[in-house]
Amino acid sequence: MKTRQPYLAFSLLALLSACSTGLHINTPPLPHTQNYLSKKDAIPLHQQMELGKQIDASWWRLFGSGTLDHLIQQSLKTNYTLASARNTLMQAREAVKAEQGIAYPQVSLGFLAGRQKYGAAMFGPSNFNIPPFNYYEAGPSMTWTPDLFGEDHYKIAREQAFARYQLHQLKALDLAVAGNTLSTAIDLACAHTEIAVLKKMKTGDKETLALIRQAYHNGSATRLDILSARNRLINDQALLPPIEQRLSLDRHMLSILAGTPPSRWVPIKLDLHNIKLPKALPVSLPSKLIRTRPDILAAQDSLDAAGATLGIASARLYPQITLTADMMQEALTPAGLFKGASSAWSLAAGLSAPIFNGGTLHAEKREAEDAYQAALAQYQQTILFAFKQVADNLTALAHDEEETVLMNQALQMAKTSVRLAMVNYQAGASGLLNLQKKQRVLNQARLNQIRSINQQDLDCIRLFVSLGAGKD
Repeated sequence: MKTRQPYLAFSLLALLSACSTGLHINTPPLPHTQNYLSKKDAIPLHQQMELGKQIDASWWRLFGSGTLDHLIQQSLKTNYTLASARNTLMQAREAVKAEQGIAYPQVSLGFLAGRQKYGAAMFGPSNFNIPPFNYYEAGPSMTWTPDLFGEDHYKIAREQAFARYQLHQLKALDLAVAGNTLSTAIDLACAHTEIAVLKKMKTGDKETLALIRQAYHNGSATRLDILSARNRLINDQALLPPIEQRLSLDRHMLSILAGTPPSRWVPIKLDLHNIKLPKALPVSLPSKLIRTRPDILAAQDSLDAAGATLGIASARLYPQITLTADMMQEALTPAGLFKGASSAWSLAAGLSAPIFNGGTLHAEKREAEDAYQAALAQYQQTILFAFKQVADNLTALAHDEEETVLMNQALQMAKTSVRLAMVNYQAGASGLLNLQKKQRVLNQARLNQIRSINQQDLDCIRLFVSLGAGKD
């Protein structure tokens, strides 16, 4: 019977090891859809959508501006938020290596020197006495806990999930910095153009006020006409400060995105009319979006980390075996070390199994299961929200296009009205005041057209960002 005991022990160990494969986590279901919009949603009238085409990493070049390209490249290179995210990613990758190292046997080399005196009770009633003595020990020691039930495996998997999460967070920040830089720069160009138009309107208001005052002195206008003209001038002047403040805020934001203090940032020269809206917009399929959009991938990484945490909690319910080995040199003098008689060694194997812990381990497993379900719900919600963002931006572009078409028609009508008013004025059929009123309407139409173009550009940028465009 005694000869069977080692075999029984090894059989029990193999049986326990087989339990390590008992944890299975199902792949979360994904929404099955090939479209972002329903049949009732508005779609762009003339904007060509290349459905299923992957967006280029340098997607901002579709706007055809070298100035924007240079500005975005500078922001991606010098932005401090991105620099912090890169270092956080490096930190997470080193944490993976550290966790992987713990799974291997741990070997250390130690040296110990001491002085000792045994008491009289050490040897019982023999009354044997040993005088104080010095002792020295030196040698390697090894400790190893075999990963029988996958705890170390799941710890490594969790750190790897955290590292992937940081990678996708970095990609999301990279995308956000590019999108914010592009949006702010275009808004800056729009503000410049709006200010130029408002200054023309203010000049025209002053000229109109002067004409009405002259007409008042000639008896062909009333004081009410003067008050109306002055009120129009004041209202148009009041439009300038908010736009000039917006201009300042855009400059400050661009400097921060580029990692430069506002006082040292060199303003860019960008003409809004030189920024071309891409004629063809690549739109990846929903199934591709799930596999490429950074925040969805980050949510999946969080789900993987939660699954690994559940694996750790499950593994802790099973026994652990710890193996130790020491190979020491022991002597009473330093010179006696490393001699044959001073060699000593020990081998030991310890088994630790949870018996009673007040329900802590099972509660931790249930906690991990709840955390996994929460991460799963968050992952699925992230996908739905991503689909919503793409749908919002597609319908926004459709409505922007309708508005831009109407604004262009209004601008053309205003130009025609000014041209006819000029002909009548030169022929003496109407006065200068009527011509200036038409010119003011023209400037207002230009202002509305500029804002519609700006909104269309911004919604196009939001579409690219929502589709997860960016560096691979």
